[in-house]
Amino acid sequence: METRVPSRYLWLPEFPRPPEGSCHSQGYGEGMCTPHPPRPHPYPLLCPPALSTKETFLVLSLHNKLRSKVQPPAANMQKLEWSEELGRLAGARAASCLEGPGPAPPPAPQLGWSEALLPAGAGGFGAVLELWFAEGQRYDYRTGRCAGNATCRHYTQLVWATAGQLGCGRHRCTSPHGPSEAFTCAYSPGGNWEVAGTPILPYKQGPWCSLCTAGLSGCFKSWDHSGGLCEVPRNPCRMSCRNSGRLDMSSCQCTCPRGYTGRYCQVRCSGQCLHGRFRKEECSCLCDAGYGGAECGTKIHFPFHACDVRIDSDCFMVSPEADTYYGAKIKCQEKGAMLAQIRNQKVQDILAFYLSRLEMGNRVTDTDFETGNFWIGLTYKTSKASFRWDVGEPSSFTSFAFGQPDNQGFGNCVEMQASAAFNWNDQRCKTRNRYICQFTQEHIALWQRDP
Repeated sequence: METRVPSRYLWLPEFPRPPEGSCHSQGYGEGMCTPHPPRPHPYPLLCPPALSTKETFLVLSLHNKLRSKVQPPAANMQKLEWSEELGRLAGARAASCLEGPGPAPPPAPQLGWSEALLPAGAGGFGAVLELWFAEGQRYDYRTGRCAGNATCRHYTQLVWATAGQLGCGRHRCTSPHGPSEAFTCAYSPGGNWEVAGTPILPYKQGPWCSLCTAGLSGCFKSWDHSGGLCEVPRNPCRMSCRNSGRLDMSSCQCTCPRGYTGRYCQVRCSGQCLHGRFRKEECSCLCDAGYGGAECGTKIHFPFHACDVRIDSDCFMVSPEADTYYGAKIKCQEKGAMLAQIRNQKVQDILAFYLSRLEMGNRVTDTDFETGNFWIGLTYKTSKASFRWDVGEPSSFTSFAFGQPDNQGFGNCVEMQASAAFNWNDQRCKTRNRYICQFTQEHIALWQRDP
């Protein structure tokens, strides 16, 4: 059975104790106040003023700073966020000068409270929070208990990992013992739970942010880069759009400005297509036979000597140099070709055999490549939720390796993978691979041979 012992307020030694019988020890070293019989308050209580914006910022910042300093380090410590509702509750509690029971209403039993009553002028919230955190010097993380009869419950509530919201209030009080100041903080959800009398540890030990939940996968670092608190990631997609593209956080897709394309808007579009047709989705030209270049403006004579493999009258040329997917695509187009389209098993088998022999023969003349793989003209189109050839047609034939594709949304470009017998793998488009250009039969038939 779970129980929770709430944190109450702390009486400092230099402040006079209340009249005999109003407080008693609970065995935790803290003053626990029993309710007085109902009596009118000596001063009428108005709606307590909220903390100023500056003080709210300071209280919240110091909480998160202290939570980032726990030892041993916390693997699942959440970053606290300010709650105006909790701030109003805490302000109302402080305005009572901590007399009577706490203000948590029955529908919200999981709020945690920490309270302190200090002599007026003894210090602000900074002193109170440092005092609560200092209790940790007497806390034994291995047992979850405080040394001797000392109290650690303000400390354990302050560093309760799963608390996500905070609200605090303060109020100047007057009593027969002299002026004082009440400080109260409310946490949601609360902490200081026990199971069968055994205290639950306030956080999980481990490297900072190593056990954050999926919804809090960001890791907040303080200005000095110490510690780490789990938070809602500012960019849950963990990506950014280039060239003034706009990131849609719900779909993790970039909306590119006119003139750019690609997953990150990193590819500049062709300005015009002189001898070809513009493909809006690809943001590039598909050149007519006999023409090449980014804008299909260059007349090209078919380089018959460049064919490495002829398959059913199509010509395939394997590059000796390496480039990114889009760089390879442009280089093929400059030759009047396109990245290879593998539309049946025959072409796959022949190209895979040729590439395996090519690897053995070590024909690579440019070693500036990251893998032994080769780009083909297939990419994953998020707008279509499918793999499509560069000409826009869906791929009815595929030869993905076992377990592939596995990177959809990040590995958008397809390579022939050497380690998988040149079956296919989806890869990040910025990887530098060699590539295969293809001159199709209908293009070759329209080309004029060199004299």
